[in-house]
Amino acid sequence: MLTVAIVGRPNVGKSTLFNRLTRKQMAIVDDRPGVTRDWREADGQLLDKNIKVIDTAGLEEKFDNSIEARMRKQTDQALVRADVVLFVIDGRAGVTPMDLHFAQWLRRQKKPLLLVVNKCEQEKTEAEIQAEAYQLGMGHPIMMSAAHGMGLDALYLNLQQYFDENTEEEDKIETETRFWTNEELENMEGNEDFDFAALLPKDDPDKPIRIAIVGRPNAGKSTLMNALLGEDRVITGPEAGLTRDAIAADWIHQGRKFRLVDTAGMRKKARIEDKMEKASVEDSLRAIRLSQIVILVLDAELQIEKQDQQIAAHVLEEGRALILAVNKWDTIENKNEILAKIHEQMGDSIAQVRNLPCIPLSALREQNLDKLMDATISTYEIWNKRINTGKINRWLASRVSHYPPPLYSGRPNKMRFMTQINIRPPTFALWMSKPEALPETYKRYLMNGLREDYGLDGVPIRLLLRKSKNPYAK
Repeated sequence: MLTVAIVGRPNVGKSTLFNRLTRKQMAIVDDRPGVTRDWREADGQLLDKNIKVIDTAGLEEKFDNSIEARMRKQTDQALVRADVVLFVIDGRAGVTPMDLHFAQWLRRQKKPLLLVVNKCEQEKTEAEIQAEAYQLGMGHPIMMSAAHGMGLDALYLNLQQYFDENTEEEDKIETETRFWTNEELENMEGNEDFDFAALLPKDDPDKPIRIAIVGRPNAGKSTLMNALLGEDRVITGPEAGLTRDAIAADWIHQGRKFRLVDTAGMRKKARIEDKMEKASVEDSLRAIRLSQIVILVLDAELQIEKQDQQIAAHVLEEGRALILAVNKWDTIENKNEILAKIHEQMGDSIAQVRNLPCIPLSALREQNLDKLMDATISTYEIWNKRINTGKINRWLASRVSHYPPPLYSGRPNKMRFMTQINIRPPTFALWMSKPEALPETYKRYLMNGLREDYGLDGVPIRLLLRKSKNPYAK
């Protein structure tokens, strides 16, 4: 699949073009320069061709330890992965001295180059800027307006010579979650032969496990991402809020494929006023929805705040498997006290999931990363666990005989049938006489029993109550 990198100075419309080619609002767009800081890659489509598109930070002539210099290094990494480079300039501003400087630098990279003149909505200025663009020495410029979708056909024709004949299909996000209709659920009741485990294929080791790394600002999410990858994939530093876009990277650990996604720090909603930060948080929430495993990074040096608990609760409400990574552990002296406090506070706030995996680590020193990945793989297997229908009904009968549900109107609330109807997270349907009369305490009793007897600790469980059919109805 052809990989296209979009480069240029700040605020020329690179992220707008990225969103246009990927057909999604993936990159944050704002009138202010320097919004994009890390490079990000996504599948895109240009007419009938599937491509890989890389969005990069605005090029700056900085070589110190400033944020701009670190952004420049990220762009250097992106160019290594690219088959073709699109050098974007601003058609309204014309060719600037910085454009001339970076055009000369790009020609030394020995990569195929295409010049894109963006923001060309007005025809009267198009001829003038086109003539001016030739001085960059990159051949015939491609006149475009990424915001309005103009010029995509010209871009397609210029990329034609680089397209690989063996274009891969777009890597689509797949799920094994199955949605059942009411009629299908009604037909399941009493069917001992129904086996949800047999309906879905086994987990495909060739498909990457999607992991989102989330947490409050400056907890060490980007440092953890770089430590796992073994490279400076995303910008890190003491400044809070460096990461703005959700940045994905493919990685192989012990022969297993993973897709790691670093996200922007999430503060309390009441503290978010800047629209760019709001867009970053929305991008982080989207990353959680599209993930399978979520690693919540906690700062061991700071007290657990309500925001950490709210992020954890949101992850579990989405049905995702959750791992707690307690970062900066090398700086902590009273380790046992801090760990006990984290378990207590998280246990109180998210009582619906017991024994969440909690891994103390130091991303900066790369300590306990193997333990983190062992917990991740183990939790992923639990999240995908499937239980045979016959076995679970024998379990239900045993649990009910040991502790029957409360009576309603002086009559037994009979539990007639139970089966698993989904994984990711494990989801069960229970048919009974009067589902609306079942107290929450008894529902928790059943769910805790499932955790204890089938090893479902550390992942969310869903229990769907349904009214049983009247056996005497005609």
